[in-house]
Amino acid sequence: ASPHLHLSHHRIHQFDKPIPTTTTIVHCEGSSNTMSSEANSVPLAAEVSSESTLSIKNDKDEELEASKKRKLASDASTSPSSSSTEYCHKVGEPDSEADKLAQMTSACQTILKCIGEDPDREGLLKTPERWAKALLFMTSGYSLGPEQVINDAVFSADSHKEIVVVKNIDIHSMCEHHMLPFTGVIHVGYIPNGKIIGLSKIARIADVFSRRLQVQERLTREIVDALEEAIQPMGVGVVIESSHFCMVMRGVQ
Repeated sequence: ASPHLHLSHHRIHQFDKPIPTTTTIVHCEGSSNTMSSEANSVPLAAEVSSESTLSIKNDKDEELEASKKRKLASDASTSPSSSSTEYCHKVGEPDSEADKLAQMTSACQTILKCIGEDPDREGLLKTPERWAKALLFMTSGYSLGPEQVINDAVFSADSHKEIVVVKNIDIHSMCEHHMLPFTGVIHVGYIPNGKIIGLSKIARIADVFSRRLQVQERLTREIVDALEEAIQPMGVGVVIESSHFCMVMRGVQ
């Protein structure tokens, strides 16, 4: 079947000259759309609408399009939003441990200067690096999840229906409002529903969530949720008793 152009009557373009050989004509053949480049010059007079499948490219159009692309590229390179901003951790692009340590060490040196100290004096020469390593350790829970520390230590126990209690688990966390420590103990109890978990894993779960910037209320809830997901108990309770250094050191502000 011979190809045909779909034309309507909204706009009219009159072409008195042959279409150049670079013209691209979009045409319909049956129900499918195809693209073809005419090899020969074809005189054409047609009524073409904004919905027409006819498009013509010439040298001026291509030059104008190339000019627009150059301008957009130039604007993007000078835009404030394109300026490079350094982050310690980019989403989807985790920095290496050495990169994190270097950036945190530099940040600590700046902090020491801001509080009026001399980071080059003998007692503080290695303090920024020590602080960076300590903070990375105290927030190491971000790189772990409860499923990693449980490590399949969940066992069937259909006959046991009595409460299981683990008391006085030490926790050490950091208040997310002031980045100061809070320390204390946690007590966990649950009623099995066909499954039990290794007792040491309860302490490991508490440790994972406490080694993050936290508030005590959320820490309690996260431990409960982790146990519920792991063993689906009939019930679970968590109590945390802690001392917050943002209050102990600063007083009630």
